[in-house]
Amino acid sequence: MKKLIFMLAAVALTFTACNKDEKIYEEDNVLDGNLLAGNLNGSLELDAEVEYLLNGTLNIRKGAKLTIPAGTTIKAKPGFYSYIMVEQGGKIFINGTADEPVTLTSAADEPKAGDWGGLHINGYAPISGATEGTTNGAEVDASKKYGGTNAQDNSGSITYMKLMYTGARSSADIEHNGLTLNGVGNGTTIENIYIPYGADDAIEWFGGTVNVTNLLVVNQDDDMFDVTEGWSGTLENAFGIWTQGFSSTEADPRGIEADGNMDGNGPDHVGQSDFVMRNISIVNNSDTPKFSETPEGAKGLRELIKIRRGATATLENILLKNGDCDVLIDFQDSKHDGTPQSTISYSVESVTYDETTYPGGVRHPKEGEATVNEVAGNTGCPNPQTLFMWTGFTEWN
Repeated sequence: MKKLIFMLAAVALTFTACNKDEKIYEEDNVLDGNLLAGNLNGSLELDAEVEYLLNGTLNIRKGAKLTIPAGTTIKAKPGFYSYIMVEQGGKIFINGTADEPVTLTSAADEPKAGDWGGLHINGYAPISGATEGTTNGAEVDASKKYGGTNAQDNSGSITYMKLMYTGARSSADIEHNGLTLNGVGNGTTIENIYIPYGADDAIEWFGGTVNVTNLLVVNQDDDMFDVTEGWSGTLENAFGIWTQGFSSTEADPRGIEADGNMDGNGPDHVGQSDFVMRNISIVNNSDTPKFSETPEGAKGLRELIKIRRGATATLENILLKNGDCDVLIDFQDSKHDGTPQSTISYSVESVTYDETTYPGGVRHPKEGEATVNEVAGNTGCPNPQTLFMWTGFTEWN
């Protein structure tokens, strides 16, 4: 009987499309009616006419390919183990359009931040480490490795994707983001992405070289744009906003948080984060107070941009707008500071901060000042209401 099943598997994997009634016979049934879960070892193209339920973890394994056509909706059963994991050597193709984006969201009747795990991609691109070519295990599943030496590694392409209500956690140290990019190479295309209403971070780069273009983040409970473990790519045209009535539950929410190495535990590691962010808006219309004005132990906004732990940042045309914080841009950290080789050009509008303690709103590295210039007229993300019209988001002010 087992021999017959394996023969069926070989036949089934030659098909690239499955309708609502078909199954793929593999180590697990990846597709059972409209249910998705298990280990994909071949090629699978979904059907935009079917609304899928992610019923657990979907692993896209080495050599496998998942294609999600324009207009497809996948709803995830709430829970920590509901997520999509592209393993090293696997590929995902999310082929949304402005008129028909692909939607990955919660299946809950009343969806909320932290319902499910989001999308993880693991590549062979470099990460920081004691030696060149270091690898690591994914935060949510250490058996899924990432990292290596192939900066041009290709994990597929993602365009016009909505990624909603992500960030499930099993503990404070093991939690999902919205889009987690683990050692992803710059042969991968990621553009036109919408990540609203998530827990932990909207997008986090764990090393790698991948570039991301046209990204809208709304009401992320923790950080909007998070960097660690040696990322050396570019983020261009991004708009992050906390809207009126929103209040973070995190101790240190930030617009940008950047570490050079993993958790600051590798100050002497090679390949520290050295990245570019260009045309970025960070807007705080929320009810989150500045940290220094909250009762002891309460949550509050310390800084909008944190560059620390050996990271080198090149931030161009940055707009910081509205709300309260203690300091606009902070390079200092107890595990070591961000580098003075960083350069930042920013404008600030209607943000209150402690100008007496931090002149110009900047706390420089202790071992030398970074190049930080306040420039009148920086516009940040260009024409966001037009650029992100496809998302349906309207609370810009």
